[in-house]
Amino acid sequence: MDFTDTKDEAAFRSAARAWLAKNAEPKRGAFETWDARYGDEALPRAKDYQRRKAEAGFAGITWPKEYGGRGGTAIEQVIWSQEELEYIAPRGYFEIGLGMIMPTLFAYATEEQKRRYPPKALRGDEIWCQLFSEPAAGSDLAGLRTRAVKDGSDWVINGQKIWTSGAHRADYGVVVTRSDPNAAKHKGLTYFFLDMKSPGIEIRRIKQISGASNFNEVYFTDVRIPDSQRLGAVGGGWGVAITTLMNERLTSGELRGPDWDELLGIARSTELEDGPALADAGVRERLADWYVKRQGLRWTRFRVMTALSRGETPGPENSIGKLVAAAQAQDMAAFAMDLMDMGGMVSDPELAPMRAAFQDAVLSSPGSRIAAGTDEILKNIIAERVLGLPADVRVDKDVAFKDLPASKR
Repeated sequence: MDFTDTKDEAAFRSAARAWLAKNAEPKRGAFETWDARYGDEALPRAKDYQRRKAEAGFAGITWPKEYGGRGGTAIEQVIWSQEELEYIAPRGYFEIGLGMIMPTLFAYATEEQKRRYPPKALRGDEIWCQLFSEPAAGSDLAGLRTRAVKDGSDWVINGQKIWTSGAHRADYGVVVTRSDPNAAKHKGLTYFFLDMKSPGIEIRRIKQISGASNFNEVYFTDVRIPDSQRLGAVGGGWGVAITTLMNERLTSGELRGPDWDELLGIARSTELEDGPALADAGVRERLADWYVKRQGLRWTRFRVMTALSRGETPGPENSIGKLVAAAQAQDMAAFAMDLMDMGGMVSDPELAPMRAAFQDAVLSSPGSRIAAGTDEILKNIIAERVLGLPADVRVDKDVAFKDLPASKR
């Protein structure tokens, strides 16, 4: 692995640092996020930052110039992400649209659509959401039941989606539907994009245990979508969805929130019955274990960077990163709360250490192990597609979806 920037990469990193120093606020720690600092009502401020970022050429770095991008390299995108991570930036508002959905449009949309939608998303003018998960399907995306029925040049959509991040503020979304119940479950799906203000769409926000309300239920009642907004072939929605999910894996491996350095700070400042927590052998053992894992994730990401810098395609590292990082983040948050003892119950950001970052992480980190693929799904991907182990036995492989057993409602 080569950890040093090339001459061109060093120049790009220098330009990125200079722009961020003038346009963004540095973090005081890895625990600081845009939502925690500015709140959900700061969307206009987030859009202004995204617009200035796009105008400077630091948004859509790898996108073609004709669609508003920089036409840069994948390693430049990695460098930018590394540098921006040190600042409070509104990534969450735009990450789904820019990191997952726009690459899907580049692969399947018409030329006219590619010139219309990505530039506005890049500038923050339009926000996108991803309508995949359903109440009855769990982690099995191919088990979805939202129906799409052709009616002339339109499709009529009926059904429900759940856990849709940012749907309440989204202008557009992508949705996977069941268009042919007579086909096997992976083969009867069709993929669309739609205006989230379309008649028949109802959005209900979900109150999370952390106090946030970023997830939503979305109901479709006779929602009409023109066939021109179909991405991919009729019945070919599974392949389009995989394109979206592969890009999701790339954006989910590096989780944001309190990390090892913040946990070390808690251990240094906490007094146990027999002395400082950092002097306790058990505490030091846990810290050492998590440090080793953090370094393993860091070097694994460097392998991705090295491959990108050489113009190569990264290997299975992106599937590994999220699986390890999400579980570790949850374990560290729980351990930090144990160290704080009764103080861990204090969730007021004005009173708790690090503005209650670990308290918030305890409540929000379990969701990170579900979003972008559960642990079990990621383990299957690594086992089957990376290690080449035999696939799970599937008794539903060639069965029409309508014939699959389902619980009665």
